[in-house]
Amino acid sequence: MKKSYLLLIVLIISLSSCDPFHAILHEDDVDYFTASNLVPGEMPDTLKVMTWNIKFGGGRIDFFFDCYGDRVIMTKSEVIDNLEGLASKINQYNPDILFMQEVDMDSKRSAMVNQLQWLLDNTALNYAVFASQWKADYVPSNGIGRINSGSCIASKWKLSNAVRIGLPLMEEQNAIVRYFYLKRNILQAKMAYGNKNINLITTHLSAYSHDGTKKKQVDILYNLIDSLDRTHEQFILGGDFNCLPPGTKKLNNFPDAACEAEKFSADDYTEETDWLVPFYKFNPAIPLYLYQKDNSPYFSHTTKSPANGGFWSRKLDYIFTNGNIVKGSGMVHQDKSSGGMNTMDLSDHAPVTVKYVVK
Repeated sequence: MKKSYLLLIVLIISLSSCDPFHAILHEDDVDYFTASNLVPGEMPDTLKVMTWNIKFGGGRIDFFFDCYGDRVIMTKSEVIDNLEGLASKINQYNPDILFMQEVDMDSKRSAMVNQLQWLLDNTALNYAVFASQWKADYVPSNGIGRINSGSCIASKWKLSNAVRIGLPLMEEQNAIVRYFYLKRNILQAKMAYGNKNINLITTHLSAYSHDGTKKKQVDILYNLIDSLDRTHEQFILGGDFNCLPPGTKKLNNFPDAACEAEKFSADDYTEETDWLVPFYKFNPAIPLYLYQKDNSPYFSHTTKSPANGGFWSRKLDYIFTNGNIVKGSGMVHQDKSSGGMNTMDLSDHAPVTVKYVVK
């Protein structure tokens, strides 16, 4: 970016009392979606719950932020091909509730495809709510341009009372970067079951924080679900926490780390070993004793694609609930030898599923 152009943008923002690039997000910035063709069905006693960071339909294209390539923009055919693979896996696992992170809506980098509507129209999911975490009419760096990306909750049944809970921004970033950068949040909605509501919650916490911001976000997330539990409200939480579980054996120097720039480095978790301990008072999809016995079957993330020799190297994705789950039903779908397209080919995260018992 030319220096004069950057200075012009800074001047516009500093002199304006409004939001010139529409990058500021609020609590009511939540959108509702409905599939074009609804698939009716009665709610069973056991629901399959799934969380998946879908990498904005980018598959295993080597983007600049992974430091394995320099791609920024996808073609429409690339996006649709990747969405078809995602939809095939979603239909294979058949979740009743799906939490997704890094979903793009009308963004330049993903050929202006409304990914959430496309997935609703090509799966058995009927309803969804969406909250942006990165939105701007124009991002003046790396050719990103228009962006609207965030998290969503999708379900076979109607959702209501959706709210976007903003999380602290990274204080180490200057004001201009914070204005254009990701606005992390928690998305919460309610799903009716009989005469009660189940709170559905998803989030995507900071990956690159070096100033304590991520810990603040973790604490806010925990306090939310703890408050629901204390008031005897059922919740299901799923998302990408960008944190490792307690008892993780490898905490730094991961084999897929390629970024030399510190701003894209997420390669050292040594100070985070106990951050998620309080969450395990609730029921996790993956019990802690199983994870601590052998970490590797539950890894759900890597930045290195299969073409570069990569495989899952750490666990960042979670489901927790204060309700009941079917014992032994939690899975991380690494797809080491399953037929068809593997999850490794579809995203830099593997999906996690568990069966939730409605009471």
